[in-house]
Amino acid sequence: MKIKLTLAALVFAGLVYAQENITYQQPSPEILQLADFQRAPSVMMDSKKQWLIFSYRPTYKSLDDLNQPEMKLAGLRVNPVTNISSTVTYVNNLKIKRLKDKTETQVKGLPTNPKITYMSFSPDEKMMAFTNTTSKGVELWLLDLATATARKISNDNLNANLGSPYVWMRDSQQLLVKRIPAGRGNLIDSKNEIPTGPTVSNADGKVSQNRTYQDLLKNPQDEANFETLAKADLVKIAVNGTVSDYKPAAIYTGMSFSPDGNYVMLTTIERPYSYIVPLSRFPMSSEVYDQAGNLVKKVNEVPLTEIMPKGFSSVRTGKRNMTWRDDQPATLVYAEALDGGDAAKSVEYRDEIFLWEAPFDQDPKSFFKTAQRFSGVDWSNSDFAVVSDSWYDTRNTKSYLVNLKNNTSKVIGDRNYQDVYMDPGTFNTTKNQYGRTVIDAKNNKSYLVGDGFTKNGQFPFIDEIDLNSLSKKRIYTSKLKNSKESIVDIIDAKSGNVLVVEQSANKYPNYFVRNIKNGKATALTSFANPFESIKDVYKEVIKYKRNDGVELTGTLYLPANFDRKNPKEKLPLLIWAYPTEYKDKNTAGQNTQNPNDFTFPSYGSFIYWVTKGYAVLDDAAFPIIGEGTAEPNDTFLAQLIANGKAAIDAVDKLGYIDRNKVAVGGHSYGAFMTANLLSHSKDYACGIARSGAYNRTLTPFGFQSEQRNYWDVPEIYNTMSPFMNADKMKTPMLLIHGEADNNPGTFTLQTERYFQALKNLGAPVRMVLLPLESHGYAARENILHVLWEQDQFLEKCLKK
Repeated sequence: MKIKLTLAALVFAGLVYAQENITYQQPSPEILQLADFQRAPSVMMDSKKQWLIFSYRPTYKSLDDLNQPEMKLAGLRVNPVTNISSTVTYVNNLKIKRLKDKTETQVKGLPTNPKITYMSFSPDEKMMAFTNTTSKGVELWLLDLATATARKISNDNLNANLGSPYVWMRDSQQLLVKRIPAGRGNLIDSKNEIPTGPTVSNADGKVSQNRTYQDLLKNPQDEANFETLAKADLVKIAVNGTVSDYKPAAIYTGMSFSPDGNYVMLTTIERPYSYIVPLSRFPMSSEVYDQAGNLVKKVNEVPLTEIMPKGFSSVRTGKRNMTWRDDQPATLVYAEALDGGDAAKSVEYRDEIFLWEAPFDQDPKSFFKTAQRFSGVDWSNSDFAVVSDSWYDTRNTKSYLVNLKNNTSKVIGDRNYQDVYMDPGTFNTTKNQYGRTVIDAKNNKSYLVGDGFTKNGQFPFIDEIDLNSLSKKRIYTSKLKNSKESIVDIIDAKSGNVLVVEQSANKYPNYFVRNIKNGKATALTSFANPFESIKDVYKEVIKYKRNDGVELTGTLYLPANFDRKNPKEKLPLLIWAYPTEYKDKNTAGQNTQNPNDFTFPSYGSFIYWVTKGYAVLDDAAFPIIGEGTAEPNDTFLAQLIANGKAAIDAVDKLGYIDRNKVAVGGHSYGAFMTANLLSHSKDYACGIARSGAYNRTLTPFGFQSEQRNYWDVPEIYNTMSPFMNADKMKTPMLLIHGEADNNPGTFTLQTERYFQALKNLGAPVRMVLLPLESHGYAARENILHVLWEQDQFLEKCLKK
């Protein structure tokens, strides 16, 4: 297969004025050596901490992977031949290892040319199910952990178009599976279908606030195709391969067994469908059945949700977040809005949480009311639960410890959820008698595991908390020198064994069991560093201040042979960043960067270029702050420019760079940032903007963290839009975008129209459209070409 890239360019730095037809290129050897690496496996572990599962996959997808049949319907992208998401990433090998063993074992009996995904342990954790995709469809396989042997238990006729096509049953001997209905009809080829009439949509005069979603249904043919692809029969498949029918064809979007396994809640999508919102907001019905398939109760009906109040803390009315209570045999828990779902209303309580016990012949019982929007509830293996709520406008989150014996509660957490220095950590969990994940709270004690960010650095910790007095005792603080330790799980608090991941700037992350009492660590994995060529580069987290006193940080990389004490020449500087919104200066200035994080170069940063004589400031802090009643975007441009200038000043003050040779870059909202900086600041010699949105009138009902619509604040939308200020952009810029971008708001059209504006206004700009790529780039050919484009661009702009 030969695919040509589409490029367009104007004269600058020696690039030609023309449309170019160019074949794929590869970057210079220094970059290619780093980019063309073998990815280490991902690791899964059972809750008993007995097994490690290693899943291997290629470092990149290929163009052929992206060039498979695809249909875009109701927010989905699916392969209509194989009946699985066209964006899924496959595993091509599995190995397993007991924790006590020194080496892993290759799994026997895997399919030829495996395309594995949707891996899940059985409730008893003796087996693991996974799907394999053939050229015709999806089949179900089982891995027996004790024998390290895999075997197929179904034909390749499963329906994975809406996600995982199966769920384990409580006995670990059967799975409930979505299967393509026998005699399913053919799909309609709308390109060759003669229309029977126009497409008509109506508005009933109600105000709403819908984002600009991609891949929506557009006509009756799309509706029919969506229904054809989404419908499935439900069958039970035993671990020996025996199949028995359970429920007839419907669009099943949820399958959830009660903790005791006696009931299953099935959620189906119903008509009418919508052309302005994705399937997650289509009408849905939830019904509970017994194991024999008899209807017990219809427990929820959700209408089409096209109308929503404004605000990120607004929700739909009716029962929502309906799930099974983890610590009871068969009780549903759900929330209902007490404010009509409207964040603009002033009420004492926003949400009420209800409990509804099977067989649902009694009315639901009120359990808790939250002053803010309900976030979730975590149950325990004791007489406690933790309820959480939050409010977007203030960034506040609260946690309540509920005593289930007397239904009293205490506030145990009240903070700005962006305030990482005040993060108390998360409760350590375990599996209960139903195999559900719950807070480990035996003997009225539990443990909190935290990331440990402080103004002096990162020190992960474990706190023991008394659930009666709420007093805490710190039982472990990680203080490794020249390394970072992340606490994954507490294996045994009594013995002091903890599962951790250790890494450093040049040591790949690996799993260890650390005993926090004697300090000894036992390695479970030994993944090698695939980036040895940059092990000697200089890395430092630098701290500096913006002109208004806000503290900022960034991770600075310098070439391995660069003399920091007596630099003989000043380096060009590359800044990679992504703006983030905050409600106060304190949280905006907190540091979450660790110099001991493993240095993992990727196309998502400029780190590669440290091998070519550039200074790189990666993940430079670009906070946008709106304190009190002010919104962050009220002063977006001024803060953006100040962030960039502070970063350049900080590195320049160290004596390392030529501040006349600075480039800035970013992806998505970082591309939006880049275009604005080049349009309104003279601090940059050039910039790289990838997969961004540049005209905010095309996202009129909010974008990123902006809740207001265009007609609320047209001046802000216009001022922030690089497209509206295209006449001010005179600095060389490289625009890159995937031709099949699926991210809300960042339509490929955004880059195409912005390029046309810049071209006609005489700006020095080059546009590269990547075939078959969506918002994040996946194919090896495209990623390597992106690196080549960026390398050529930077060399011409900053070195020649």
